Amino acid sequence: MRLLMVIAILIFAMPMTGFGWAEGTNILLDPNLMCKKTRRLRGKLAEICRHDSALLKEIIINGINLGFRECEFQFRNRRWNCTVLRKSMRKILMRDSRETGFVNAITAAGVTYAVTKACTMGTLVECSCDKAHMRRNGGQPQMVTAATAEAALERQQQAAMLRQQVPLQGEHPGQQQRMNRINNGSTMMDISPMENRNGRNRRPGGRRGRRKFWDNIKFPEGQWEWGGCSDNVNFGLRHSRVFLDAKQRQRRSDLGTLVKLHNNNAGRLAIRDAMRLECKCHGLSGSCTVKTCWLKMPPFREVAGRLRDRYDSARKVTLRNDGNSFMPESPHTRPANKYQLVFADESPDFCTPNAKSGALGTQGRECNVTSSGSDRCDRLCCNRGHTRRIVEEQTNCKCVFKWCCEVTCEKCLEHRAVNTCL
Repeated sequence: MRLLMVIAILIFAMPMTGFGWAEGTNILLDPNLMCKKTRRLRGKLAEICRHDSALLKEIIINGINLGFRECEFQFRNRRWNCTVLRKSMRKILMRDSRETGFVNAITAAGVTYAVTKACTMGTLVECSCDKAHMRRNGGQPQMVTAATAEAALERQQQAAMLRQQVPLQGEHPGQQQRMNRINNGSTMMDISPMENRNGRNRRPGGRRGRRKFWDNIKFPEGQWEWGGCSDNVNFGLRHSRVFLDAKQRQRRSDLGTLVKLHNNNAGRLAIRDAMRLECKCHGLSGSCTVKTCWLKMPPFREVAGRLRDRYDSARKVTLRNDGNSFMPESPHTRPANKYQLVFADESPDFCTPNAKSGALGTQGRECNVTSSGSDRCDRLCCNRGHTRRIVEEQTNCKCVFKWCCEVTCEKCLEHRAVNTCL
């Protein structure tokens, strides 16, 4: 009798687990499913799905598609080329492999990037440029130094962290009051100066153990205006988290959910930590009498390249005994920080087609005999060999510029050697 009960429990548990994975997979492959059943949604996610159709389109469709397109580009020369074929990608996303970790990270980064860019471009009524530094100066730029600028960014990040700690169903009154105090104080002129050591600004007596996103920003020397139209990356981070993490946070006891949430956050942090300072000089005859600076995101391809490097150095993890966190599978490996990607399942070799794992194989893929990278023929073809043929291609040649403003070209035949995996 006891054996029958155990079997029955396993039978009923398996579909539930599979449904959780299928749900997350379907959302990435078809973003419109996120808000399909709004009656079951709660909190901020339900509010956005029911009222903010423009924001929904910007976040889900544009952001996730941006992530998938960049995934294809970053892995175009590897055995796994991040194909968007649904049958293959669906199987890939059913496992906690390196590939799934990268897809989750790049799509979370894509959503963050798309929403932040939409705020800057003024296409969303819910947000605009980040002008927190102008609140106490009547909306006008302020003269600042590197010390006061970094201190203001510290305040803004504290406010952003508090927002992430607020439950999706509503904000706690005490937390809201504290966040308001921080937001009201996050101006350039209200913060005490910070100590400068070896060219870097540090809070006196503060801990520098955790990395800050402005550590790589080079502030100009002397005084300059903090103005312009800074990218509102905190708004993008917050809404990416609401859309992609809300349902997973309701079931955080399994390893797959913990890994997904970690990689989602790593993707968002890759956007935040890549912010750079852009400046423009003002003055007569090209002089730099006044310098105005603002924060801007880098090209998304640069962010994707960093995430690809973190894919290569991803760490395998396993569930702790408490069931609420993970640890390195190897006792000799250091725990992953919040910027690194993690995985729980080993990846297939992707050399031959495998319907179960989603691998399409590398037969018929074009390789490069002179390359020393992942597209080298012996590596991409898994030592099966390759064929070589000469193809003719039409290219533009003998281009001439005609005033004004036209460029005319002739069509030339060009012969190119193509190597294809067996």
